[in-house]
Amino acid sequence: MSDIGEIIQAQLWAMQDMKYKDFQSKLIPTLASGAIIGVRTPQLRKFAREIAKDPQIEVFLTQLPHRYYDENNVHAFVVEQIKDYEECLAHIQRFLPYVDNWATCDMMAPKVLGRHKAELLMPIRSWIASAETYTIRYGIGMLMRFYLEDDFKPAYLRWVAEVSSQEYYVNMMRAWYFATALAKQYETTVLYLEEKRLDGWTHNKAIQKACESLRVTAEQKKYLRGLKVRADRDS
Repeated sequence: MSDIGEIIQAQLWAMQDMKYKDFQSKLIPTLASGAIIGVRTPQLRKFAREIAKDPQIEVFLTQLPHRYYDENNVHAFVVEQIKDYEECLAHIQRFLPYVDNWATCDMMAPKVLGRHKAELLMPIRSWIASAETYTIRYGIGMLMRFYLEDDFKPAYLRWVAEVSSQEYYVNMMRAWYFATALAKQYETTVLYLEEKRLDGWTHNKAIQKACESLRVTAEQKKYLRGLKVRADRDS
């Protein structure tokens, strides 16, 4: 067996854990059970570090789409190890259209991106403007990961607030973003809830998640609960 894709598949099957497969199938209901081999994430990360050294790894990274969820995660973890920003970004751009679940989307977070925050803003805006569910989610996730501390700007809240989608996995990420922003940039973020600038579902979910956070004070949580809106409010 010489094709690197076949070699990777064979090694993934050798690491299969059926209990974990069943667990993952429940956790990611958008994927068919047959699309999940069932390899635990620490094993996948270790395997990705090993396979990234293979001289044929570039071939695997171009063999899209992959058949299995676990292959997608190996792909994501290999991309995470790329140290050159432009090369890493090119691989992310190529891979994102094939990301088909929230877990793979959220796990791919190359450290090199955080060292190029100024350059990364343009791709983030492009991702957020995409029509693809997990591309949008990835863009919002990068804003949440890298731009809620010293590099925060109020305009980033508007970028996320203006995303209009009926997709659960987009709006859940929007809610997660605002909940995290409440923990880190409370005074600026709470205005979006006071002014009801989010759709009702995302508004309430952001409050719920913020109230579950240990980084939000008890006083803030009490105030946020008072900002909840009727669940059927659309805008």
